[in-house]
Amino acid sequence: MIVFQNFPFTRIKSPEIIEQWLLKIAGEHGYVIRELVYAFVDNPRILEINQQFLKHDYFTDIITFDYGKGRKISGEIFISVDQIEIQAKEYGVGFDQEFLRVVAHGLLHLIGFDDKMEVDKELMRKEEDKCLVLHAQIIGN
Repeated sequence: MIVFQNFPFTRIKSPEIIEQWLLKIAGEHGYVIRELVYAFVDNPRILEINQQFLKHDYFTDIITFDYGKGRKISGEIFISVDQIEIQAKEYGVGFDQEFLRVVAHGLLHLIGFDDKMEVDKELMRKEEDKCLVLHAQIIGN
């Protein structure tokens, strides 16, 4: 089960396609999604979560909490819609593309990908790119 809280309907119109896409990503990596919550928040809320749980005093685009075991995904992913907008402008991409990249990024963390070291960041980026290609295939682009 995938739950989207405060989904940005004004920008992204199809949570059903996003859900189908996420299930496909997990399946291609040999994982099953049991319970996954995506909570879309603003910058003040992501900062509050970052300070409370990670002791970081800065804005971030995503915070992922992993409750899964083995190949069964269970977790909460908090995504700052404000940060997605900022990053889309910074990277010179559309909001939708950055939104999808960040959504995939959270799931990839739950699958086991990391981005702390430079080599891991490169691998994560390649996986994100594969996810974006998969999304385009699902929607027929």
